Amino acid sequence: MHAVRGIKYSLMNVLNTFQRGNPASNLGVEGPASLLEAIVHSSEDAIIAKNLDGIVTSWNPAATRIFGYQPEEIIGQSILKLIPSNLAHQEPFILGKVRAGEQIAHFETERLRKDGRKIFVSLTISPVRDSHDNVIGVSKIARDITEQRQMEIARARLAAIVESADDAILSKDLNGTIMSWNQAAERTFGYSEEEMVGASILTLVPMELHPEEAMILRRIRAGERIEHYETIRLTKDGRRLNVSLSISPLRDASGQVVGASKVLRDVTQRKRMEQSLVQAEKLSASGRMAASIAHEINNPLEAVLNLIYLARSNSPDPEVNSYLNTAESELVRLSHIAKQTLGFYREQNSAAMVSLTELVGEVLKIYSSKLREAGVKVETRFASGQEVVVRKGELMQVISNLVTNAMYAMKPGGTLRVTTEEGLCDGRPAIVLVIEDNGHGIPAENLQRVFEPFFTTRGSIGTGIGLWVAKQFIAGHSGTIEVESSTEAVSHGTKFRIALPLENAYASDGV
Repeated sequence: MHAVRGIKYSLMNVLNTFQRGNPASNLGVEGPASLLEAIVHSSEDAIIAKNLDGIVTSWNPAATRIFGYQPEEIIGQSILKLIPSNLAHQEPFILGKVRAGEQIAHFETERLRKDGRKIFVSLTISPVRDSHDNVIGVSKIARDITEQRQMEIARARLAAIVESADDAILSKDLNGTIMSWNQAAERTFGYSEEEMVGASILTLVPMELHPEEAMILRRIRAGERIEHYETIRLTKDGRRLNVSLSISPLRDASGQVVGASKVLRDVTQRKRMEQSLVQAEKLSASGRMAASIAHEINNPLEAVLNLIYLARSNSPDPEVNSYLNTAESELVRLSHIAKQTLGFYREQNSAAMVSLTELVGEVLKIYSSKLREAGVKVETRFASGQEVVVRKGELMQVISNLVTNAMYAMKPGGTLRVTTEEGLCDGRPAIVLVIEDNGHGIPAENLQRVFEPFFTTRGSIGTGIGLWVAKQFIAGHSGTIEVESSTEAVSHGTKFRIALPLENAYASDGV
């Protein structure tokens, strides 16, 4: 009877509600006690009573289903039989609370089944009182929440995996609004979670690729999965990233598609490596042609050099001899250029102390007639005669290439400005050469590619290796080459700035 009173105390509100809507006579029971026993018997939750020593005094069918013990196996036994040894300290705490007349509601903990398996339960524990309101026992309602807790643990584990992933993982609804944003997404794009949750996914998509997002959402609505889709996305600072996307539909409990999850991997470095491999293959193909090209070029060059020698030997005219000397010098340089460009020759011992101003003057003298014919006016400002150790042939090739490019860009004419001055290169004293034209300029989308091998804006006229070779030569001198350009109607033109440090790899060789 004590157990019934405790259970009646715990379930009184339920019982009163049940009685109001379902009279006992309709159930074939004879009063509140019988009705209460019926409720206890049919409950989905375990309903257990115990005395103040923790001995089980009643046990309903749900308790058998949840814990595996039959009533005769557990009634009269200590409740500690259900409690893992590491949690045995909970029982004195619970009994202390109950003796003080307190109720413990929704206490989540672990308990043991008969087969030794641990389960998660939610307990509501109430004092059982006698007619004088003295606490004489305990009633306990236990709900098995193992499946719910396992789902929570799985969700927490999944959330931890998402947060610690190296790939950006985000979700969005069917309108393209971002709903979640992990730490890798923050590292990849530079936006914090606060900035992106609630924002449109189009924030990350370049304007010209916005139709792509509509296509992705259309396929997601149809329940399709998109795997390893490679495209371009934007960072907070405006950089473009090559990314690989795997996108899956998100479904609600009824199976309806309500959004999309997206795993995004930055493959920019891989793309660069692929491009490098392509470029290396192109260079390798050039190398395979080098032997035959060098042979085909050098044989006639030797013949022309011999003819120049004979002509100079038989010419009494000093002016003619001057022209022949210049022609011979250029033919020798041409032979070196062919071998340098194709990778079969490098001037190992040709570094010398020269004046960059004088070197520029030599190149402009060589091209003077071509510049006049092209209608190009040359303006010079040589503010430094400082000498620097360089490979003269390489520097002449660089300057010649820039002058030639400027002539082509200024058709049918324009102004070429060439200056030399003292300056800095990465904080070191340097000689600075600036070659500037007012030609049509280089489009912004091509500006970052001008130093790539085989990239050219000159169609079939250009080979696409001139500026690439120039960059290699300048880097070999520990220097830098930079380019600025504009296609604006008022301020069109291109400017190259070369900085050669006075202390470089060749100077340290003791030249």
